[in-house]
Amino acid sequence: MNRRKARHAKGANGMRSTRGLRAGSIVLVAAALLAGCAGTPSGAALVGTWGSTASKQPNLTIENNGSFSGTDGCNRLTGTGSIDGDSITFGPMASTLMACEGVDEWLNKAATGTAKGSTLTIYDDGGNAIGTLEKSD
Repeated sequence: MNRRKARHAKGANGMRSTRGLRAGSIVLVAAALLAGCAGTPSGAALVGTWGSTASKQPNLTIENNGSFSGTDGCNRLTGTGSIDGDSITFGPMASTLMACEGVDEWLNKAATGTAKGSTLTIYDDGGNAIGTLEKSD
């Protein structure tokens, strides 16, 4: 009997065997269930834009790979950090050096940040909370 006929061979009761089909279906269902249980990818809570895009307001955009860019309300900032769950550790930050009156440049002092719900709390290198940004996207 060749392979093609063997796959469709009738069992002792005259019915076609569906063992292979059932096993394949079980594997597909199990894979779908496991994929659904995988949860949110690490850093997903952090990815996006935080703060206001209005003039002289701080904002920060964080990408999946940990890169970030934004403004403290005056100076543009950019850099790459490392994401661990709902927290980011900011790496060295490059910034423009414009002199703007009435702008608090606290975001330039960011060492870490933690997202909780729609709020990103920014901490300095001493672990002190120095500001918050609300999720804007």
